[in-house]
Amino acid sequence: MKNSISVSVKTIAFFLITVFTIGCFSPSSQAKPKPSPDKQKIMLALLLDTSNSMDGLIDQAKSQLWTIVNELAAAKCGNGTRPEIQIALFEYGNDGLPQSEGYMRMVTDLTTDLDDISERLFGLSTNGGDEYCGYAIDKSIKKLNWSKSKADLKMIFIAGNEPFSQGNVTYESACKLAKEHDIVVNTIFCGDYNEGIRTSWRHGATLTGGSYMSIEQNQKTVYVRTPYDDKIDQLNNDLNKTYIYYGSQGKSKKEKQMRQDQNAESYSQANKVKRAISKSSHAYKNSSWDLVDAYGDNEEVLETVEEEYLPEPMQEMDADERKAYVKKITDERESIKNEIQKLSTQRKQYIVENKPTEAPENTLDQAMVNAVKAVGKSKQLIFE
Repeated sequence: MKNSISVSVKTIAFFLITVFTIGCFSPSSQAKPKPSPDKQKIMLALLLDTSNSMDGLIDQAKSQLWTIVNELAAAKCGNGTRPEIQIALFEYGNDGLPQSEGYMRMVTDLTTDLDDISERLFGLSTNGGDEYCGYAIDKSIKKLNWSKSKADLKMIFIAGNEPFSQGNVTYESACKLAKEHDIVVNTIFCGDYNEGIRTSWRHGATLTGGSYMSIEQNQKTVYVRTPYDDKIDQLNNDLNKTYIYYGSQGKSKKEKQMRQDQNAESYSQANKVKRAISKSSHAYKNSSWDLVDAYGDNEEVLETVEEEYLPEPMQEMDADERKAYVKKITDERESIKNEIQKLSTQRKQYIVENKPTEAPENTLDQAMVNAVKAVGKSKQLIFE
């Protein structure tokens, strides 16, 4: 009888531990707030047609990146924690790419480095080519390190304007592979909705339970200026001052951050403001080069980083002074981020009340956000 009771207790304990570990983790449950490897994720691969006719699509991707990020950052797991957001970028249909690779390439692997995604987007250019959608989907599945967890939201977005059935890898086989890996394929046809249906774009999406959408790729993004933009812009400048670079690539990463501010601003101040809002969210994290984010993950980083790779002011500090300095900057950053988030809420309400009637609805950002929200419910994700 005692042995039977012992086995039952162990079984119950094992069950409870298993249930606890499969969901999103609360940071407060760990001694050090390191991200759990089992933390729920949103994983998106964006496959963009970069043939000659797709300049407008690339332009939309550049100008709407931060709108998409902000919508994703609003997602919550069922227990209120935030999922990790990873984005990968591919281009296909470009004659400048090797024929042996199906005229496609992986621009970035799945990454949380949003500055890198932005920089790579701004580096894309178009060139005439053959668009092999089935091949592009197949390779994006095989090249990326997709999560095996059923709790994670895994999606491919492929956008283009040629028939979906071209190439020696059928879209049917590629979509079947996606479904086997619990990856939802969403198709975005750049052109007439019915033409996209006739050329199999809708059928490709339905094979995995994804969404089919058509957009006007040459539609310009409409920005709404608000009374909160100038203040958020100034807070963004203050936020930038709280980044303490370290490591061999720290300085260049910091410079990249500033360039992406400039790239966002090249469309409008409102777009730069959207980027600032992204930077104030959990989605924007730079532990690989910023001491504040790295210290938040693991306080021991201050003991391991080489002095020569610290900013000059910190090189003269002793261990206690460095810790006190990083904590001070951490508090400053949190205060700035909280203020940006408050203004963002007010800004969002202002836009709802003052949105131009001519604002387009069939744009890349709307297509992606609507698809993510539709499937996100099945993963118990809640969007604010």
